[in-house]
Amino acid sequence: MGIAAGQGRQAMLSVASALISRLAPAEAISRRDALALSIVAVLHLAALAVMTATELDLATKATFLLAWALLNFFWLALLRRPATAGLLSLAMIVTLILLSQFKYDKLMMTVNFVDLMIIDPDTSAFLFTIMPRLREPILLGVLVAIPLLILLWRIDPFRVRIRTSALSGALCMSGLVALSAAYPADLYGEFFNRDHVSKFARSGVAAIYEFATHGLLESDATVADRLKLPATTCNPGTKLPHIILLHDESSFDITAAPGMKVPPGYHRHFRSFDGVSRKMVVEGAGGPSWFTEYNVLTGLSARSYGRFATSVTRIAAGHVARGLPHALSRCGYKTFSLYPFYGAFLGSRGFQTTAGVEHYLDMKDLGARGLEPDSFYYDRATNIIAREGRQAPLFLFVYTAANHFPWDFRYRPELTPGWHDLGNAPNIDEYIRRQTLSAHDYSALLDRLKRDFPTESFLIVRFGDHQPEFAYRIIDPSLSEAALARHLEAFDPRYYTSYYAIDAVNFTPADLSSALNTLDAPYLPLLVQEAAGVPLDPSFSEQKNILKRCHGLFYRCAAGAEARRFNRLLIEAGLIKGL
Repeated sequence: MGIAAGQGRQAMLSVASALISRLAPAEAISRRDALALSIVAVLHLAALAVMTATELDLATKATFLLAWALLNFFWLALLRRPATAGLLSLAMIVTLILLSQFKYDKLMMTVNFVDLMIIDPDTSAFLFTIMPRLREPILLGVLVAIPLLILLWRIDPFRVRIRTSALSGALCMSGLVALSAAYPADLYGEFFNRDHVSKFARSGVAAIYEFATHGLLESDATVADRLKLPATTCNPGTKLPHIILLHDESSFDITAAPGMKVPPGYHRHFRSFDGVSRKMVVEGAGGPSWFTEYNVLTGLSARSYGRFATSVTRIAAGHVARGLPHALSRCGYKTFSLYPFYGAFLGSRGFQTTAGVEHYLDMKDLGARGLEPDSFYYDRATNIIAREGRQAPLFLFVYTAANHFPWDFRYRPELTPGWHDLGNAPNIDEYIRRQTLSAHDYSALLDRLKRDFPTESFLIVRFGDHQPEFAYRIIDPSLSEAALARHLEAFDPRYYTSYYAIDAVNFTPADLSSALNTLDAPYLPLLVQEAAGVPLDPSFSEQKNILKRCHGLFYRCAAGAEARRFNRLLIEAGLIKGL
């Protein structure tokens, strides 16, 4: 770290000496020179103030300084003027931090370099949808910045040689790479609201390295065997049930944490029709629902995308043509997704519609007004069943939202009139209250299916997409933040375990051999098909073999070797394209 920081200091000193030589041997500094020097000094002091406020330790501060110097030398190489370069660099730094804090407020994640690498129309559409007034401040900022830059351009008398800027920038870049190699970016550090500039810079080094070594998706270079292409239709030999796949937002059995107080009957919600409580190991901690969305629709691992996993749904859109909706469509199912947010969010609509979902309904299509109780989505689902269910078997991927963060306010208190807090921390009591509300709405859904559709059969599989945001702090309260980050990076299952449960109405599950007591999330599509009696296509038959070999582990099996081999099989079969 000392060598890298020294390279940054050396580069800055070379520019400073160039500015000093510009002033000597004049006996007095002109007012224009003094004004320009003052502006340059203020800009650099402002950057130091930003660094002090946002970067916490020595390594992150050194990374910030190298990134700051690199930006300045980049603009100096283009414009040669130190004041203009400093203003543009400071504007970029401040904009990055503001965007990172905005993203954290919405997703509990900060901005990383991959966000810059993967920019699609949905990202811009989502941003302007949730902040419709954003165009005005952006336009105002541009209108203010242009005359300010013109003014600085005219005031600044100093010029830095392009050769000096290029050499100094190269020194800063080499220092940044060396520092990132010595102190690599922690993938799960993105879930902490700090170190915005240094994390962005180090994630850039890591992302470029990963892209150069294995592209966006990890896969073996070659495989000896091949998958057969699935037939265009299947012959189940019996009537297939309607399938409801329920995304139980942020839900897990909170008694996995010590000292939790829960109401009587709390554990019933996590049991299947056969009385068994089953656990599902997901691939995101504390917030990324789209990781599990990818798992349960494609049957594949988000971890196979490495540094790019945070953009997995945006990357996979149009490139992954294998998964549960495709397999069910082959057997005559009509496929629906009821999504509780904007379809442009992380490219969800583009991903799901190319993953085989025929009818994608987001919050605008459903008529949702913000955070709705689970019963709202169950009502929409049963309306679809009443309208469409006699024509063909249906697959409905139904999201819930009532248990979404934040938990610092009492959501719809009138829905739980007899509720009394249990003595946990206030946000935990609110979380458990919302889980109780979800359990009540789910029980009402089962009763409604039995009452309103007595001649129809249903398989219902529900799952928790991840633990709530606060869970990693209560699983092991003795851990420091740094130690916790190490546990998350090492994929400690305690922080990634939710649940899955199987229920049936007027139906007996055909095959539960894949319903292990603990199962990795990418196997859920396999379990759903077997339980429904859907014949497996060759890719899912192969995945069944992997499940048997790995005892329910997927990416965790053989340090990712099974997942890499399977990805290559799908690529060779044309089921993954362009990755």
